[in-house]
Amino acid sequence: MAKVVVALGGNALGKSPEEQLKLVKNTASSLIGLIAAGNQVVISHGNGPQVGAINLGMNFAAEHGKTAAFPFPECGAMSQGYIGYHLQQSLENELHRRWMNKSVATIVTQIAVDPNDPAFENPSKPVGDFYTKEQADEIAKEKGYTFKEDAGRGYRQVVPSPLPMKIMELDSIKTLIDADKLVIAGGGGGVPVIITDKGLEGVPAVIDKDRSSALLADKIDADKLIILTAVDHVYVNYGKPDEKALKTLNVAEAQKYMEEGQFAAGSMLPKIEACLSFVEGHPEREALITSLDGLDDALAGKVGTVIRDN
Repeated sequence: MAKVVVALGGNALGKSPEEQLKLVKNTASSLIGLIAAGNQVVISHGNGPQVGAINLGMNFAAEHGKTAAFPFPECGAMSQGYIGYHLQQSLENELHRRWMNKSVATIVTQIAVDPNDPAFENPSKPVGDFYTKEQADEIAKEKGYTFKEDAGRGYRQVVPSPLPMKIMELDSIKTLIDADKLVIAGGGGGVPVIITDKGLEGVPAVIDKDRSSALLADKIDADKLIILTAVDHVYVNYGKPDEKALKTLNVAEAQKYMEEGQFAAGSMLPKIEACLSFVEGHPEREALITSLDGLDDALAGKVGTVIRDN
């Protein structure tokens, strides 16, 4: 039985509850297919659009005297519950439809980060919706947010994205895996916390979900890490006339392409780095990058980029 961590992109989960619920129903079929094939599956997910929307809504309500202000870590925890609820319900419905006796559990996950991580001085993680430059400038002036262009698709708010160091609920996650439960964990990269003399304390940031998924996969000693994104393959010369889809990639090749600047920061680069951190020095492990829609074909070897140590 292979142990597999599947990381779903937050952008693939839709912008509204209705859209998200519809999308995760389709996702559930492919994920349950992995389990039906005899794999032990742990699911993680992004939350960029969702946590941004929650934060914006809470700030709006607070500014109009309708509620207290909610800090960013609390918004991250809310997004874990919101997305986890939809995933959990859709997976349970699909399991029931297939007459499979397996329960699903969502773990609100905290992940410790270094309080001195330089990311806190350089916000880079996109969250929330896309805006034109004019809209972004107006919101930045009004609310003090930082915006950056996101892969040519528009401007998005950016927040610090420190590296994940330690999964605080790891023992609970392992216990559920050992009990043969389908686990949803590390949502949104985990709620970032720092370890202080008084205990844990949330910090306003978003951990990259691919990096935290790779850490989770490593700590549970998974056989495979699957990162689902918007494209079927990893490409070099992406968007150019000579773009090339990569079917396989090893550590040395990936490092060469990274030195050439082939992978966009904040887009494909952290996915590649996450996969390398999982497979490097572990020839028995494998990572796969493909699209949500292409998962079934990727598992059949028809699409996707497989990343190995050598």
